[in-house]
Amino acid sequence: MTYINCGQKRHNSGYGTKRRLKGFLIPGGVGPGEGEVAGITEQSVLFYDPDRCTGCRYCEIACSYKHYGVLDFSKAMRHIIFNPERVLFEAIQCQHCEEPVCASVCPTEAIKKDEKTGWVLINPMKCIGCRSCVVSCPMGVPWFDEERKIAVKCDFCDGDPWCAKYCSTQAIRVMPREEALELMRRIYGV
Repeated sequence: MTYINCGQKRHNSGYGTKRRLKGFLIPGGVGPGEGEVAGITEQSVLFYDPDRCTGCRYCEIACSYKHYGVLDFSKAMRHIIFNPERVLFEAIQCQHCEEPVCASVCPTEAIKKDEKTGWVLINPMKCIGCRSCVVSCPMGVPWFDEERKIAVKCDFCDGDPWCAKYCSTQAIRVMPREEALELMRRIYGV
């Protein structure tokens, strides 16, 4: 299945062709028998289950409060949108890809993947605000913060993601990358 970015107002950077099933993008196109990357079993990911999502957007509020101290949907690092074709809510969130395109296009190397945690992080001290990552991300996740003049995206809340922590239906959960891949294989036959 090919996923085409829904193009929410701020997240309209382009089209992606990564495999997507039921709201979960398989990082780096990893499929059955793949994923023998060093340390992958220790890495945690955010697993999103659209069947559990009510569309309350409390994850967005928690995210904006954690990062900006305000209750503002536009300041969230993740977004929930309604997909009328599938009649369910979809999450636009950083997948912390195995091979992040955003990092490869950054001219100042402000975006790095932590090999131990698997998180793709932006160093605000190195970001020059060129928006290359905003344009290149197939999911349309990084966005340009006009006030700070830098690109921003999910930083996994330093290991304690508030979106998952405050999701009352557990539509967003933190789990080991390998466990999430196995769950996808069992549920959706990936």
